[in-house]
Amino acid sequence: MPRFGDDGRVVGTEVRELLVPGPWTTPTAPITSRVAFAAAHVVPHVGADNVPGAPAAVDWDATLAYRHRIWEHGLGVADAMDTAQRGMGLDWAATQELVRRSAAEARSVGARIACGAGTDQLDPAVVAGWEPGDPAALDAVVEAYREQVRLVQDAGAQVIVMASRALARVARSPEDYARVYDAVLAEADAPVILHWLGTMFDPALAGYWGSADVAQATDVFVDLIRAHQGRVDGVKVSLLDADHEKGLRARLAALGSADRTGTGQSAPEPVRLYTGDDFNYPELVVGDGTAHSDALLGIFAAIYPAASTALQALDAGHPDRAHAILASTELLGRHVFAAPTYYYKTGIAFLSWLNGAQPGFQMVGGLQSGRSVAHLVQLVRLADRAGLLLDPDLAARRTRAFLETNGITR
Repeated sequence: MPRFGDDGRVVGTEVRELLVPGPWTTPTAPITSRVAFAAAHVVPHVGADNVPGAPAAVDWDATLAYRHRIWEHGLGVADAMDTAQRGMGLDWAATQELVRRSAAEARSVGARIACGAGTDQLDPAVVAGWEPGDPAALDAVVEAYREQVRLVQDAGAQVIVMASRALARVARSPEDYARVYDAVLAEADAPVILHWLGTMFDPALAGYWGSADVAQATDVFVDLIRAHQGRVDGVKVSLLDADHEKGLRARLAALGSADRTGTGQSAPEPVRLYTGDDFNYPELVVGDGTAHSDALLGIFAAIYPAASTALQALDAGHPDRAHAILASTELLGRHVFAAPTYYYKTGIAFLSWLNGAQPGFQMVGGLQSGRSVAHLVQLVRLADRAGLLLDPDLAARRTRAFLETNGITR
């Protein structure tokens, strides 16, 4: 394997014998200690015209088979999310089919599934012309959300209300966000998951909730949840800030600790915090013995055998072992999600290819070009160190072919 200098030139090589994977186990009973979703990617047809700007041509057999791998390990699937390249290659027509197909597959095996509902069917050129605060534009965002919420509900999946680029464009105040989310949550027929995605994942979401100040935005977010607590199962927060998440987690727990009705009726169930922190997930998911986060993570789609084994250890009352397992994958997670973070999907797909879950290293929208050769070679090293090259012989052959294709030979 090559070693690269800072300028991208090969400065040396190493001979590496890949490790035996694991030891990973599949659960014999449902996982109960945490609710955990892996946000899954989509696999393209290798011969299709999946170039930038083209409609996505999805290999449905491979895409759905990958979800079955995750379900077999006791995890839920979060589908049609940013990991599935919403807004980065997966168009609205393909998204609708993905939601329907994945939800049907989940139902066939009694597995947990939640799907993203956003506003990405809106024409970006039209959105770019909107003026902030335009009531008609805000109404268009609401209607776009409603269409997608209905799609997810009709398919039988839990709704994840995704952050909206269109809303970030048109909203000028916290009140505009409240107006839109009030209308969208009124459409929900079951408790939803609210999604807060940071700018490291999508720069177009700057100032979400009406403020560039995270503390002020958090106050708006909590006020929204408090107003609709009975309709909110949990929140997925992807800010890569463990301290912020712990503080928000405590505030959410407090919402369920008091009788807010004034009528003697019990308060709604506490709102879960589904960590979206692909850097600090070991400490956040395992917790401190008093508080913990549940999980809705893109990295879990890459490390699902380890994530499942760790959660099984939590179920068995062994938090130290669970933490050790997750911590053994942390360097891999930090590398996959390194800046520019929104290209993390390339690493997820590359590892999927190395492990034989897809026939070629390709992505819809041509996004396989989103990471450098040097980045992906280091991903091989870190996945091997974590025991996550599940078929070492296959991974070695594919790594060798990848290097040769990219002009790197002994």
